[in-house]
Amino acid sequence: MIKKILHIAKEKNIQSLAGNVLKAGFGVLNFMVLTRSFEKEIFGEWILYLTGTSFIEMFRFGITRTALIRFLSGAKVDEQKKLIGSNWLIGLITSVFIAILLWVILFFFPDQIKQSGFYLFFKWYPILAFLNLPLNNALTILQAKQYFGQIFIVNTLNSGLFFVGLAINLFWLKLDLVYVIWFHLGIAALVSLITIIAGWDGSRYINKADRSTNRTILNFGKYTTLTLIGTNLLRSADTFIIALSPLGTAAVALYSIPLRLTEFLQIPLRSFVATAFPKMSKASIENDLKMVRYYFYSYSGSITILFIPIAIFGFIFSDFFVYFLGGSQYVGIDPITGASTSTIFKVFALYGILLPIDRLTGVGLDSINRPKKNFYKIIYMVTANIIGDLIAVFVFKSIMGVAVVTVLFTLIGVLVGFNYLTKELKLNPLLIWKEGKKVYSMKIKEFVGK
Repeated sequence: MIKKILHIAKEKNIQSLAGNVLKAGFGVLNFMVLTRSFEKEIFGEWILYLTGTSFIEMFRFGITRTALIRFLSGAKVDEQKKLIGSNWLIGLITSVFIAILLWVILFFFPDQIKQSGFYLFFKWYPILAFLNLPLNNALTILQAKQYFGQIFIVNTLNSGLFFVGLAINLFWLKLDLVYVIWFHLGIAALVSLITIIAGWDGSRYINKADRSTNRTILNFGKYTTLTLIGTNLLRSADTFIIALSPLGTAAVALYSIPLRLTEFLQIPLRSFVATAFPKMSKASIENDLKMVRYYFYSYSGSITILFIPIAIFGFIFSDFFVYFLGGSQYVGIDPITGASTSTIFKVFALYGILLPIDRLTGVGLDSINRPKKNFYKIIYMVTANIIGDLIAVFVFKSIMGVAVVTVLFTLIGVLVGFNYLTKELKLNPLLIWKEGKKVYSMKIKEFVGK
């Protein structure tokens, strides 16, 4: 029995899942500490700093991350070094450009930015962009090589140390938000230094970059960048639009509670996608479309089956989760917005059931070298999201409406993405459920020794 458990624990899916569980767990703990450290308005400023950071990070690494993972999985040693070098060179140049742009905007429009609530982001993100460059490059390379043990270490250090600092501030120091951001920068610098010393970040290969690999990454990345920006907009547009509406930063804080709770749904999804993409890419490069179809069916089916009971559980116990994460100030009907955080989370629970197929259709299109179609899919979703959010916030003044729009644009993504992928792979939707059940059946038989 112990040998079977150890064997299962060595599987890449399980290692990836363990790493994401730990990272998400610390993310939830950090969130809980911050909601109890600051008032709604101040906490809303942190959410805007974090949202802006996530959006720009998606742009920075969208140019290279997906392309590097795809091409590195089937490249020879010398070609791998060139690809990693190009990844570093492009990432560095992009970081310089973004830092200059943000500081120039802050210099010319300081009052407008302060009023919008994004002042901390414009001031401090340019520094963070350079401090976490080695860290993020390391995570990309390690994922491409499926070294999930090392990813586990990096994520543990990054999230765990930040949690320790936040806890100390909550119980003893009681410092302002700007000091929390300074600590955030310091952790990024420390973990990046560790990845450099360990040789995981690939910075030693920056001189290996050449025009050929630069072009390879950029040609693929021009679509994946826009796709990832669109994907991030699907999550962050809600926050941006609410922040710019009359509802203000307090409403941002309120909406962030159920939004953060969806991280529980993202844990297994991110974990399995991290292993599915390299496998599907390798099969595609080897022109084995039968295996690409199999991976799509088994991953999307098994994750959807997993998500159904999780979503039901979250729907039933939404009040408890809201209280657990945000505290008593977020329970019940908000007197300013008239919204119920618990009810919004119920809507997000339904949204979670649609996520696996939506995400796997995008991964499938990228893996078979159709990033342009994945980009088109995201365009449909982003357009529906932004139009729906604007109507919900400015016409109906409803945060609940924003959550309902999330379900609708995800459904659009499922339909459009599956249609695109079916044209390439001739998919049968019934096999998603069938192959998903087979995954659990095989694992159960393996565990009991049959």
